[in-house]
Amino acid sequence: MGFLDKVKQQAEQATTKAREGVAEVQTKRELSQAHAELGEKTYELATAGAISNAQLDPIVERIRSLKAKLEEGAVAATPATETPPASADADAAEPPPPNQPPAMPS
Repeated sequence: MGFLDKVKQQAEQATTKAREGVAEVQTKRELSQAHAELGEKTYELATAGAISNAQLDPIVERIRSLKAKLEEGAVAATPATETPPASADADAAEPPPPNQPPAMPS
């Protein structure tokens, strides 16, 4: 087997592994979405009284509490203009004198 044949074979193997990886990530994403849908449906059924389970009760109450906070407006987004990003502070600092090299980032 020549050098180019080996390179081609390795490239094909890498492509196959990449495709398998993409398929696995997609399947995991779909599984996560299915879990979320199950959770939402379980919450709907629990709040409607269609299902009841002691293990679900604390989770249902937590969701109710979080939804109430959102409805009350207790969870407010802070405008970005109030707190500048950390890099803005560094940009505002005076540059080093021309005879010194720039400081290394920490």
